[in-house]
Order: sequence, then C-alpha cells, then structure tokens
Amino acid sequence: MHLYQAGMPLVLVAEWLGHSQLETTLVYAHADTSMKRKAIEKAIEGNDIIASNEKPKYMDKEKTIKKLYGLI
Repeated sequence: MHLYQAGMPLVLVAEWLGHSQLETTLVYAHADTSMKRKAIEKAIEGNDIIASNEKPKYMDKEKTIKKLYGLI
C-alpha cells in the first residue's frame, strides 16, 4: 500500500510482489482519502468547480421559460 500511495502504478506493484494476476493485487489495494483528493485535484486542474464565478446559464428566467414552452 505504501508504494501504491506514493504513486507507483498498481501494475508495477503487482509485478514487484510477483502476482501473476492483477486481480490478486487489487484485493489489497484500496485508495485512501488522500489519494482520492489528489486524483480529484488533478482532474479539475486547480479549477474550483464548486466556487466558480461563472453565473449559471439559467439566470435569465424569462428566456428559460420561453425555451421550455418552445417559444424561442
């Protein structure tokens, strides 16, 4: 787990341990909270998708209602 948490690919951990099947290694490998957080940060590339300054596209309620009724 320490090698996997340090960033070593799971395939290499499996090979290093001598497992012929990756499924054997998967029994022991679990992502902890820190690994999940790092993966999310890498996926959003530093953009805070929760606290975005961008206004939602539905802010113009009149236009949205017209679209829903097929008037636009």
